[in-house]
Amino acid sequence: MKFQGVFFCFPLKLLLTLDMTDVLKYDFCTMHIYDYYMIVVINEGVTVTPEHNKVLLNVADTYFTNTNFVYITHRLHSYAVDPAIYNETSKIKNLAGFCVVSSDYKAKRNAEIEKLFLNKPFEIFDTIDEATTWANSIINLSHKQS
Repeated sequence: MKFQGVFFCFPLKLLLTLDMTDVLKYDFCTMHIYDYYMIVVINEGVTVTPEHNKVLLNVADTYFTNTNFVYITHRLHSYAVDPAIYNETSKIKNLAGFCVVSSDYKAKRNAEIEKLFLNKPFEIFDTIDEATTWANSIINLSHKQS
């Protein structure tokens, strides 16, 4: 970003989130793709199935080839998740972590159950800032281990 004659001072946390590369819209969700994580908002009333998970696999192959990444689901709407998807999701080698962001008690309790089905680091947060901070720490850890 180049601004002539103007100096912008961004807080460090904001700078870490200025790396968005793409926004993908599907009939069931919107995905915000960043360098090392994606933030996904699933539409109201959707039941996330293994068929939807194929989209995740395609996005991972397209945007995160040979790059570890974190999947962040921002649960702004009410929707259901078929726990069977986590078996396939666990097989994504470069998926370094998964987290749920919600302020809704029910969504958090559902996420606690979903956590049992995923064989990857899985956390639950109240804010996107907390989730992206965790994602950055997971990515830094995975870079040190490789």
